[in-house]
Amino acid sequence: MTPRHLVAALCLALVGSRVAAVEQGLPTPAPNGQHDFDWEWGQWLTKVRVLQNPLSGEPAKWIEFSGTSVIKPLLDGKVNFVELKVKGAGGIIEGGSLRLYSPRSHQWSLHFANARDGLLTAPVYGRFDKGIGTFVGTDTLDGRAILVRFVVTRPSADSARFEQAYSADGGATWELNWIATDTRVR
Repeated sequence: MTPRHLVAALCLALVGSRVAAVEQGLPTPAPNGQHDFDWEWGQWLTKVRVLQNPLSGEPAKWIEFSGTSVIKPLLDGKVNFVELKVKGAGGIIEGGSLRLYSPRSHQWSLHFANARDGLLTAPVYGRFDKGIGTFVGTDTLDGRAILVRFVVTRPSADSARFEQAYSADGGATWELNWIATDTRVR
């Protein structure tokens, strides 16, 4: 599948459920998701598990990190910034995630920058539906086009879970490669 076909498939996946609901006369999600991340503002204790060498076919080897995440709202909540600082046997991960809400598309774009290399990743796009945030985008890994899926869940008011997975086959299969669990600091 070419990168252009991946982008087309991504677009269809993102709007497909809304179109299907409209065609069947079902209720569609509220269009304004500007406040989807408001629950997350503040400081969190963060535990991260990162899969080494994703999509390599090698046996799974996970590295664990712990530290903090601080989430700050900007521009009346239409934007927020996540500051992540964790360390473990694999070293230190310091980075930031800039999340931007589009009132036109009613979607969020999530952009991550790792302080180690100073690069901003390709964004993932999506929204929350029934309390679960699903965000998908395209990227490259070791020179090949991949899909990236990022899922946000809230097991409780004071906990959150973030999972990232990669797909090298257009979304037919996914390999989980990042799991972060957060507990609110009171």
